[in-house]
Amino acid sequence: MWLLPALVLLSAVGAGSAQLAFSVTDVVERSDCNKTVILPCYVTNLKENNANVMFVTWKKQGKTIFSFDGARAEFFRDPTVPSANLRSQTDLPKGDASLELNSADAEVGNYSCEVTESNREGETRVELRSHSVVSCGEEGTPTPEEKCGSWFLLVERAIIIALLFLVIILCSAQLSVVALKYDMVLQKKMGIIVAGIIFTVAAVVGTVLFVQDGYTAQNQAGLGLIVVPALILVPLQYFMFGIVFDSLPQTTFALIGLQILGYIIAVVGFALCVSACPPLHGSVVIAGLAIMAIATLLSLAYVFIMGSRMKDHPRPGKAVEEPLNDAKGVMLE
Repeated sequence: MWLLPALVLLSAVGAGSAQLAFSVTDVVERSDCNKTVILPCYVTNLKENNANVMFVTWKKQGKTIFSFDGARAEFFRDPTVPSANLRSQTDLPKGDASLELNSADAEVGNYSCEVTESNREGETRVELRSHSVVSCGEEGTPTPEEKCGSWFLLVERAIIIALLFLVIILCSAQLSVVALKYDMVLQKKMGIIVAGIIFTVAAVVGTVLFVQDGYTAQNQAGLGLIVVPALILVPLQYFMFGIVFDSLPQTTFALIGLQILGYIIAVVGFALCVSACPPLHGSVVIAGLAIMAIATLLSLAYVFIMGSRMKDHPRPGKAVEEPLNDAKGVMLE
């Protein structure tokens, strides 16, 4: 009588040993910051630990998208997911059959991983979800602003763009003051106008690219067009001071130096941000642009105040030139 239960027990043990066990991960989340996606598949009870006797199949919604035949060392990839590959072929004998995909190829949905080792097999499933939280990799519940799906937070984007166009407005106002109060050589006037137009166009194009959602090359190029062309403001400021003053006072050099400092800080912030998602140093870009805006505002105020004073008191160069011109006139007579 005991023989039948013993056979049933042995059969159950034999059947259990023929099944591969997995470390289960139910859900994997992908964000805008991910360049690649790893779908985990870890076998915990391999016996032979030999890739030559293993066969791995990954399916999405029941359709095979990738397979690896260890005996033949052959791969199969569905044309719709050309980036699919084992995360580490050398770790496959250790039980790591995880799939690596480029973010663009990783569509949300249910995936299954089937692994065979000789006459033993098993399967695990994982769901891939997508979320657009900016501060990816951080713990805690995201705020509503963080769900905008952008590289930068909504507030950071708004401040960067506002500071950029504030600089443009202040620079244009300063140019208007200089043009109205002082005579300019046509060639110099055209040079300043062309430089201003180039900077403004770059700012507009950069803003259009920068405000788009996601973490892409377009977003990075947009931030670059916002920050890098701002270098034009430094020689532009120098030329405008040169029109107002025959001999530049020390104050003007201090203002130009402040603008250069702001530009350097903004460029350093751009370099730190462009390779990181989320951008951990967005405040550096903001600080640089803020310093440039302050320098431009102070320059406008200085030109306006000094220009008003010089209405009644000619520029230093002019005070010498006018008596000389009068003397020449007398001599000619």
